[in-house]
Amino acid sequence: MHNNAQAKSRRLLSVGTIAILLIAGLAQALSLAWPLEGYFQGASQGWLQIVSLAVLAWSLDRTQSNKQAFITCWVFSFAWLAGCIWWLFISMNLYGGLPAPVAALAVALLAGGLALMYSFAGVVFRALSQTGVGVLARASAFASVWMLAEMLRGTLWTGFPWGAVGYAHIDSVMQHWAPWLGVYGLCGLSAFVAMFLGAERRGYGNTTRITQAIVLASLLALSYMWFTSPSRQPHEQNQSTQPLSVTLLQGNIAQDLKFGEGVNRALRDYREALLSSTSDLTVTPETAIPLIKQQMPERYWEQLETHFGKGKQAALIGQPLAMRSEQGQLRYSNSAIALMAQSSPAATASYQYDKHHLVPFGEFVPPLFQWFVRMMNIPLGDFTRGDVPQPSLAFRGERIAPNICYEDLFGEELARSFADPDKAPTMMVNLSNIAWFGDTVAIDQHLNISRMRALEMGRPMLRATNTGATAIINAQGLVTHRLPSAVQGALTAEVYGVHGPVTPYARWVSVFGLWPLAGLALLTLLIVAAMAHASRHGQRRFGP
Repeated sequence: MHNNAQAKSRRLLSVGTIAILLIAGLAQALSLAWPLEGYFQGASQGWLQIVSLAVLAWSLDRTQSNKQAFITCWVFSFAWLAGCIWWLFISMNLYGGLPAPVAALAVALLAGGLALMYSFAGVVFRALSQTGVGVLARASAFASVWMLAEMLRGTLWTGFPWGAVGYAHIDSVMQHWAPWLGVYGLCGLSAFVAMFLGAERRGYGNTTRITQAIVLASLLALSYMWFTSPSRQPHEQNQSTQPLSVTLLQGNIAQDLKFGEGVNRALRDYREALLSSTSDLTVTPETAIPLIKQQMPERYWEQLETHFGKGKQAALIGQPLAMRSEQGQLRYSNSAIALMAQSSPAATASYQYDKHHLVPFGEFVPPLFQWFVRMMNIPLGDFTRGDVPQPSLAFRGERIAPNICYEDLFGEELARSFADPDKAPTMMVNLSNIAWFGDTVAIDQHLNISRMRALEMGRPMLRATNTGATAIINAQGLVTHRLPSAVQGALTAEVYGVHGPVTPYARWVSVFGLWPLAGLALLTLLIVAAMAHASRHGQRRFGP
């Protein structure tokens, strides 16, 4: 009986442990946008992310079987991911018409499926950590498997990296590693610190603990020195000499009206705002004009072309486009069109950006999922993808790189435009519509994602959104101007582009993608595996 009880304890988790892991996972979700300014608005809390992940590290490092490690990571990751993306329920239930139980089940299945990646990471970690390697080796192994799981989630099946833990550090001391390592590097660093704090010290003496404390303190000190060094603040030296005045429009068209009763309002309000703007550049949200040109009222588009074609102003307008392929088939794209004065009288739209990273189920239907799409009453499209990269909009000495909706989650794709520093964007602009998710924490989560891209690339990011967060982010990732969410308005400010050298992250990821980080993680795991093998056969512990 005693042996059976011991065997069962090695296989399963107690109810108390499961409860702690669920709470810790939800805490990690909250760390991405803690509700400080009201129930649905929040700010990142890096310290909470470290503490919550340290709870998982503490539990994982003490698991007694691969099955226990698998379940431990799955429970934590399920709570974390469900806590990050619960607002998908709103789009499927409120706007898609799915019954509440079905919508809730769909969110749970997505969170549970993504959590499996972290479960397998936990099993790999346990296989390496149960062989006598020290705390630093275990922390390095955990950082590697966690970072690989984050990158896999962000790339597999077009990728869904929303809620990556690195975003919790947009305001912490770790943010100063972002221009070097990017958000996935921050994921690895935070996992290293979490395991360093949570790992079991198995028979270690005081000298070893002191050594470990010195290593962690040195890591934090290095971050701080990079932060305070003048060489780490090059953006002001490379700013444009003249600012660009910009107006970012926020129409606040309810999602259930956007493609129905709200169409006429959108056409009227955006035309008035565009024609009355006195800024150099005026930007609308994604699909602000929800009709293709062939469906617009007579002379609507011609009036906008004439206005911006004869002056010194420009407009970047989000709208769907229809085009015919060489075979005569009508294809659609989610696009941003620039209107401005042309050198040639025959030219009209001077610039077009077509969204590349399309949203599954919203902008394209994955194979075998037509049955699921038919259950929802949402105007879905099957759009054509744009190229990666696409040219920037050249205007008044600036090179402006658009991205649409959640394309700004994929920094490795945005970085492709930075391969040639002489042609690299001097600022970025995001056109979004996340009214699908109501006035929820998704707005602030997305704002922090854009902030991370600005910090990674060392360039300002402008955000024009339908319901929020319409904001201006400087090259240091700080929000300098912002409209309140869920109101109609226009945000006007002056923005300085950043020219010259690009960040180390933008430089290497534009050439190699995420492979250097993946290679570093795999190399680390091989080294730890070699240490574990030597420990098993040499009967001694490696590493402090």
